[in-house]
Amino acid sequence: MNIENGSDATREIEKEEHEELKEETEDPRRLQPWNKQITFRGIVASILIGSIFSVIAMKLNLTTGVTPHLNVSAALLAFISIRTWTKLLQKIGIATVPFTKQENTMIQTCIVACYGIAVGGGFGSYLLGMNKRTFEQSGGLNIIGNTASSIKEPGIGWMTGFLFLVCFIGLFVLIPLRKILIIDYKLTFPSGMATAVLINGFHGSGDKMAKKLLNNFLKTSSFSFLWGFFQWFYTGKDECGFAQFPTFGLQAWRQTFYFDFSLTYVGTGMICSHIVNISLLLGAVLSYGMMWPLITRLKGDWFPADIPESSMKSLNGYKVFVSIALLLGDGLYNFVKILRITMVNLHSKLKTRSLNSVGRVDEDADLCSLKQDEMFIREKIPLWVGGLGYLVLAIISVIAIPFIFPELKWYYVIAAYVFAPSLAFCNAYGAGLTDINMSYNYGKVGLFIIAALAGKEHGVIAGLAACGLCKSIINVSCILMQDLKTGHLTLTSPRAMFLSQAIGTALGCILSPLSFLLFYKAFDIGNPDGEFKAPYAIIYRNLAIIGVQGFSALPQHCLQLCYGFFAFAIVVNFVKDLSPERIGKWMPLPTAMAVPFLIGGYFAIDMCIGSLVVFVWEKMDSNKAEKMMIPAVASGLICGEGIWILPASILSLAKVTPPICMKFLPS
Repeated sequence: MNIENGSDATREIEKEEHEELKEETEDPRRLQPWNKQITFRGIVASILIGSIFSVIAMKLNLTTGVTPHLNVSAALLAFISIRTWTKLLQKIGIATVPFTKQENTMIQTCIVACYGIAVGGGFGSYLLGMNKRTFEQSGGLNIIGNTASSIKEPGIGWMTGFLFLVCFIGLFVLIPLRKILIIDYKLTFPSGMATAVLINGFHGSGDKMAKKLLNNFLKTSSFSFLWGFFQWFYTGKDECGFAQFPTFGLQAWRQTFYFDFSLTYVGTGMICSHIVNISLLLGAVLSYGMMWPLITRLKGDWFPADIPESSMKSLNGYKVFVSIALLLGDGLYNFVKILRITMVNLHSKLKTRSLNSVGRVDEDADLCSLKQDEMFIREKIPLWVGGLGYLVLAIISVIAIPFIFPELKWYYVIAAYVFAPSLAFCNAYGAGLTDINMSYNYGKVGLFIIAALAGKEHGVIAGLAACGLCKSIINVSCILMQDLKTGHLTLTSPRAMFLSQAIGTALGCILSPLSFLLFYKAFDIGNPDGEFKAPYAIIYRNLAIIGVQGFSALPQHCLQLCYGFFAFAIVVNFVKDLSPERIGKWMPLPTAMAVPFLIGGYFAIDMCIGSLVVFVWEKMDSNKAEKMMIPAVASGLICGEGIWILPASILSLAKVTPPICMKFLPS
């Protein structure tokens, strides 16, 4: 799951940047051609930073499933790394090519495409939902649809091949429509615009700002790395170390309420908006603080007392299906809402275009915007590239995917590719208006339909595979449009952006399975009582089971709770839209609330501390320059601990055990 975020700094530097952009666009010949905007040093930086971000995103996926947008962090690290490299070379007397905002945009695009595969590739959801452990957690052979053939263990070969097939085709879906989405309809793509504004701000702030950004990043990343190294010495056994520190007492610790000293989640909380973090905490209090202790007392009444808690017919079933109800309620409401906005806006745009064709001229058109449009159109990507690329890859997929998943018949794949372009357009249009990428909801629709059609014997695996196919195509195409919006505002060639996205996607399809298997071999992935709970794996498998057998999969009285929380999610969204200023801004986000229902409240406390840091920082110093430091500090906290994961994984694979177990017991 991706949690949306924004940056206050973007609004404050837009006006200052406008004059600089206007001067630059007055002479388009000053800009480098597209093949010069992609550099060897940029590709090297993309590989290095993309690898780190893939590991970070994979950890977030496999622990809580909450992954914020890291676009701003990617742009920031690209800026810091290349600016530092050029300064070092200049000091030793080696001339370098100037570092431009176009090269910065290219690196950011490549990094985002790379780690985007780790986020959207299904390693913590539909792919992991196929393995034996998730099969057993969902009830094993006792559950209809859970057959002996509905298991597929992770493997580097088939995962890499599947990702190349379903992700690369997403690059070609919307190429013919890029001008319509970005120029004709003038969609904002808020995350892409925010990234562009910050990139323009980085390159217009001078060396003083660059040094300050670098110093803050290096300090926080070094501290985060060393803190991770220090904590390792105290984790000799399970439930040991600072990650299990009973901050609020042992009783609260047993209900997952404690600060686990994870700087990754503190940094993530600094990037996410305050309402996201408060929603997470509210969900934790409502579930682990109130509901689950009360339902536990009903053991023997609501559910059998002699079955393990991890069973779907026990407490775990309530956790999983109530989480699903919140996710589906929120997703369905936003799906319908964005579809309505899309249709209304499309109708309005078509009417406007018909009026303009009669001779109406928009006299308020901004010169700067016209120059940006000129840059965007001048180096166009031929339409035949999109059409031919989509057709060839679709034919290869129809042949190859049934070999990877025999349960997913070739005619299901053809049906998915027939409907994918229209769904991708609707999703990209909605994301351009609202900044909400609904690809995961389209994936769930594909999951339910194919699971039901494939039947009880093959429905679970076929549904999960279909979910990945639909979600990947729609997600990658949306990310490309968002990055093309960034390139549009930074005057970067669409050809350079497309090639950067392709390079990043290829890197992601290789690096993401490798980083996943590193975690899978080194840590206890999918253990509901461990650190790497991978909560969405069990959710997606149970969605497939519901698609196969209906609501009979739910434990006693769970359906009534699901109805209540499904309605709650819809009502909350309705109130937010009905009164966005007075009441709506205080309403929680149901999707964010759903995560701690399944895994607990410890990470919500970490992220709220990140929010508190940002709140205090902004109160103490509201200077816009200082606000630009927040992403640098947050990125340092996330990256430092993320880098430590690599040596920690190697030590675990080498069976090197920490020397100390720090544990707390009642007196």
